Amino acid sequence: MLKTAFFSKLSKKSRKFQFAMDFTRKLSFLVFLLCILISLQNQDDIDTNNKFSSHDDKYCSLSDDESHYIFDVDSFPPLPMFATTSHVERKLQQQTGARESLKYDYYHQTCPQAERIIRSSVRDLFKKRPQIAPALLRLAFHDCFVEGCDASVLLDPAEGFHSEKESPPNESLKGFDVIDIIKSELEEACPGVVSCADAVVLAARESVILTGGPFYPLKTGRRDSVASFGEIATFELPSPQDDLSKMIESFSSKGFDEREAVSLLGAHSTGVIHCKFFINRLYNFSGTNSSDPTMNSEFVSLLRSKCNTNQASLMSPASKSQSPSQLVSSSPSPSSIIDELASALVEEPAMKMDYEGPGANFGTLYFRSLLQGRGILYVDQQLTAGEETKTWVQAYASDVSLFHKDFGLVMMKLSNLGVLTAPMGQVRKDCRKVS
Repeated sequence: MLKTAFFSKLSKKSRKFQFAMDFTRKLSFLVFLLCILISLQNQDDIDTNNKFSSHDDKYCSLSDDESHYIFDVDSFPPLPMFATTSHVERKLQQQTGARESLKYDYYHQTCPQAERIIRSSVRDLFKKRPQIAPALLRLAFHDCFVEGCDASVLLDPAEGFHSEKESPPNESLKGFDVIDIIKSELEEACPGVVSCADAVVLAARESVILTGGPFYPLKTGRRDSVASFGEIATFELPSPQDDLSKMIESFSSKGFDEREAVSLLGAHSTGVIHCKFFINRLYNFSGTNSSDPTMNSEFVSLLRSKCNTNQASLMSPASKSQSPSQLVSSSPSPSSIIDELASALVEEPAMKMDYEGPGANFGTLYFRSLLQGRGILYVDQQLTAGEETKTWVQAYASDVSLFHKDFGLVMMKLSNLGVLTAPMGQVRKDCRKVS
């Protein structure tokens, strides 16, 4: 009896075991089929990638080590010359196989003097025209905020090709001529090695240092885009007229939280703001025929002394009649470009961001001014309208070292947005056109 019961239990366990084995075999077979399908799909992707990524790079070999990235960045394949692509199409091209890593001192073998050349060029130009520093900082922001730091903002318009330079938010961008000078010196020292994208972010870092801001480490190895994204620039770049919620949404879409947004806007500590960007706050805020009530009344008077309704609409003849590409001759000398750059930077009426005079504490005046209702741009003053953003404004106003630390970190993050690395993109010989 006990023996019968024992074998009965054993038989039930065997059946359960057999059922489990059958289920496992079926599941394994399904997984096997799925793996085959995935392999076939990956082969299609590899074939497509090979079609797009056939560029040779005689200076750099591919690396499997992805640990050099500070942040997780997207990688895109190069596109046909003067091609334009939608945001969705560009994102669909991310999974394209192996790519190089950004590295510290990436050019130590191929162009060891690269960063020194950029540093000395910016410093030499800054001595003659200090305005180039905020111009280069703004140029880097406008490049990186639109599909990543790929020098796409530097491309000139061409037939059938809409440049980011033509988008309304970029019409007042400066610094293209400075990048031309830097690139010509890099090409003389190391032809075809250093990308325009690296030149832009490294020149921006030097500009931050020259205006009293912090040094921050940057990895290099970026490549240049062969496409420009004028429509995306038009709709995605933050506006000086944005309210708090729109500003937060804009920065959040690029992966920046509120603390980082406040820190990044601290770049407005230097440079000038043209009257047309804040004239409505002085005379006809929201159709009221009066000034913005959040502004300090004495500050309104100061700004009105700089900007009136007639001045705000005036542009200098040079800025109206000449495009950025026309400011540089076909074969310019560095000295002639410097002279042309100096005259080109004289423009419409504007207000200095450091209106109390330049100081060593980059950021201090900017954040303290916001707490006093003396923010020049509406988007800046809006930082005091939110609980969290105002908290960081207060923190940075009282602790400049905290702001410098945070600003360095956020500039590192900005400089690594959506970069292209080999074999994607290219290294342009002329930053204004695809090689």
